[in-house]
Amino acid sequence: MSLAKLLVADDHPLFRAAVLHALREGICLGQTLEVDSVSALTQALDEHPDVDLVLLDLAMPGARGFSSLVWLRGERPDIPVIVISSNDHPRVIRRAQQFGAAGFIPKSAPVETIRTAVGAVMAGDTCFPPQAAARSERDALLAARLARLTPQQFRVLMSVADGLLNKQIAYELGLAENTVKVHVTAILKKLECNSRTQAALLVKALEPEGDNGLPGEY
Repeated sequence: MSLAKLLVADDHPLFRAAVLHALREGICLGQTLEVDSVSALTQALDEHPDVDLVLLDLAMPGARGFSSLVWLRGERPDIPVIVISSNDHPRVIRRAQQFGAAGFIPKSAPVETIRTAVGAVMAGDTCFPPQAAARSERDALLAARLARLTPQQFRVLMSVADGLLNKQIAYELGLAENTVKVHVTAILKKLECNSRTQAALLVKALEPEGDNGLPGEY
């Protein structure tokens, strides 16, 4: 099997090196990209739109639980994503699947498991450990609501969750303050939230072990 362009997103350089070494033993790898934060991931995808597969750690700087996965699936739904995480709780595995991952690899997994997962996903299949928890209707609803947002609205939502004011968000994202205001209004409507606080609580539900309730259920 050949893989033209692989992106490994993890903030531990030794782990990135180990994963790439493991894959090179059984897969014909072309170009490989390594990033250690969500901002670097964003830049890499802008510069390399032809990435074939992303191996994604959930705990990189700039991520809020599953936020990087949700953002990536909304921004580039054509790129399959395999989550690689040290947290292999059944609920985490199940949530990764419901938020759009094509596979899940525990960091404790043997080399052959990594190769098998990558091979399955590149063949158009999915690959998850058998201990995934049952499907959650709450997570399905949360994923559906977040999918309504445009990539820019999702960025604004993350800033709202960080407690930033419209003026601060405008500065951080290079937008006009009125544009941010329009985005916030649209975000609240799409997420069926009555306030910025409710929207922030919804983002908190993206934490791997966070309360995955929805506005109106708190």
